[in-house]
Amino acid sequence: MRESKKTTKVESVVKSAAEKAKPAVKAAAEKAKPVVKAAKEKAAPVVKAAEKKAKEVVSGKADKTETITLQFAGKSYTTEDLVKIAKDVWKYDLGREEGEFKSVELYVKPEESMVYYIINEDVLGNFKI
Repeated sequence: MRESKKTTKVESVVKSAAEKAKPAVKAAAEKAKPVVKAAKEKAAPVVKAAEKKAKEVVSGKADKTETITLQFAGKSYTTEDLVKIAKDVWKYDLGREEGEFKSVELYVKPEESMVYYIINEDVLGNFKI
């Protein structure tokens, strides 16, 4: 009999404490809502990018890393180096906007130390390397 009274008393103390804590829990939840919303908004682009990358990997369409390095006459250029030079020619030599640079085809002639380019399928030129 005694144990049942102790159990009942402990249960009532726990219930009482839980009832007293409810307003504090509700207030904390309300204060956390804007923080949670902001975190979701910041995480959304990252989550979308990760989902897209995961789909590409699963489907086999993920970007593969390939590097081509051209070496001649003590010089060394990667594909990225040559594209960067072409973009610089576009911007600084031709006075065009970076955003207008859409595509580039490069033809490298090491024996002439020249790169011939076609930018946006209609701008022809060359630069020395």
